[in-house]
Amino acid sequence: MFTPHRKRLAVSAVLGAALLAAPVTAHATAAPTAPTAAVQVSAAVGLDDPVKKDIAMQIVSSAENSSLNWKAQYKYIEDIDDGRGYTAGIIGFCSGTHDMLELVEYYTDIKPGNVLAKYLPALRKVDGSDSHSGLDPNFTKDWVKAASDSDFKKAQGHERDRVYFNPAVNQGKSDGVGVLGQFTYYDAIVMHGDGTDSTSFRNIRKRALSKAKPPAQGGNETTWLNAFLDARVWAMKQEEAHSDTSRVDTAQRVWVKKGNLNLNTPLDWKVYGDPFHIG
Repeated sequence: MFTPHRKRLAVSAVLGAALLAAPVTAHATAAPTAPTAAVQVSAAVGLDDPVKKDIAMQIVSSAENSSLNWKAQYKYIEDIDDGRGYTAGIIGFCSGTHDMLELVEYYTDIKPGNVLAKYLPALRKVDGSDSHSGLDPNFTKDWVKAASDSDFKKAQGHERDRVYFNPAVNQGKSDGVGVLGQFTYYDAIVMHGDGTDSTSFRNIRKRALSKAKPPAQGGNETTWLNAFLDARVWAMKQEEAHSDTSRVDTAQRVWVKKGNLNLNTPLDWKVYGDPFHIG
């Protein structure tokens, strides 16, 4: 699960802007025509489109790693003193929140005898705590070593998608929200998980439902996304480690206000005072 401020920096203002194509209306007497292939493809694009997914990973990496190069984070591992033990990899798998354990279990299933397999007993013992017992002194070194293995990279991608990305995108599509909405869900689920506690993704969404309806239920998309982000901010403020809400206030909220519901590029924003651009 992602934990905020891996580099322990404060997030600064985020700016995003994009142009939305103007709707095309047919003349009343014109014969109906089928949408062009380009229009059909555009309408079908979700956050799971490879290009959009890469954009999502870059945006999250800018906040979590101060870099757009999310693919360089397979080898990342650090204890950021947030009570979750080691945080590592492309999605911030944590030794204290079960997802790191599941990742190493899956990696061992597809590649028995890998360099991390010997840590499974220790990972099971420290699960739910911030302890390094049985992991130090070589776990971080072996994690970096494993990150050079293509099977470990595949395992990280598999677990990211299974636990976080796919559930967020599927819920977004079910709610009738576009790419930006699906991204807001994704960013929320990677930070808060989808458990039963009041600040989990499902309960953030439930809180939003008390204020607005998603498009699939007849609601306005912008109104719904603002209600969801309000609920997300509330959840973040319940925990000191998440209390800096700038990744919502000066990033996602700005894109909603701009009407960039498809998360179109170019995107320009700042994180920790550093400018980022996706063209």
